[in-house]
Amino acid sequence: MIEITHQTIEHEKLLAFCRNHQCGAVVLFLGTVRDFSDGVPSQSLDYQAYEPMAKKCMEEICQKAKTQWNLGKIALVHRLGHLELGETSVAVCASSAHRTEAFQACQYVMEELKKYVPIWKKENRPDGKSNWTHPE
Repeated sequence: MIEITHQTIEHEKLLAFCRNHQCGAVVLFLGTVRDFSDGVPSQSLDYQAYEPMAKKCMEEICQKAKTQWNLGKIALVHRLGHLELGETSVAVCASSAHRTEAFQACQYVMEELKKYVPIWKKENRPDGKSNWTHPE
């Protein structure tokens, strides 16, 4: 399950998708909007993406995770648009027979997503200033 959405991420759907009787571990990671970034106050984020390419990159990353770890299922959802403090911007869920593989797969997916997927984030500060960041 790979998704880019402008709606609230329903992480319960990801958990339901990844659960199965062959897997004893289901790991869910939620990335949320925080009030500080690199020591600078933040009040909200805006996300934009080149959606066709972003989705393709997300699919490739999840495919690589499946080949690297023995996963039952993996799901990745990223939200676009304006997000307030505490809202979920990204969710990764992975299931496997044992917890180590699921944890490692989730961490790998997040690291690769931040490096390569064409999704840009604008940090909005309380003083009215903003700053765009993007993949490396």
